[in-house]
Amino acid sequence: MEQAKQSVSSDMAVIRQMRIQDIPQVMNVEHASFTVPWTSEAFTNELNNNRFACYLVLEMDRRIAGYAGMWTIVDEAHVTNIAIHPDYRGQGLGEKLLAALVKQAMSLGTQKMTLEVRESNEIAQRLYRKFGFEPAGVRKGYYTDNQEDAVIMWSDLLKWSAHLS
Repeated sequence: MEQAKQSVSSDMAVIRQMRIQDIPQVMNVEHASFTVPWTSEAFTNELNNNRFACYLVLEMDRRIAGYAGMWTIVDEAHVTNIAIHPDYRGQGLGEKLLAALVKQAMSLGTQKMTLEVRESNEIAQRLYRKFGFEPAGVRKGYYTDNQEDAVIMWSDLLKWSAHLS
């Protein structure tokens, strides 16, 4: 039986750095969100061994409802993944999490941010456009589950700093 959607005010969301002990709950979000999920080992490696990685979690009532990650290299940030558990979607939490990720990127001195998104994922593309992301190219057959193309999007963070204050 499908679980009922959690209706909670996004003001109750807590966003913080991901920790190793968060990985089991992050995996719940990962498996509910992606057809080809990352492994727990991949997240462990990102947290322990990738000095360019930054991962955030979004908690609602002590439950991880979403997470986001990026790699920062010199003055660019690359969003690796962002997901909100289906029980918590449609409440503005993705926007809140992306805003926190953008703020984190800016605090690390990045000026531009990039990501890939499924061509069919119009909801995500609309969210990214709110943060100034614009299509800049296509990666043909990028997604291994169905060979769907990825839209490459870029944002100039310096233009958006006033929106995030």
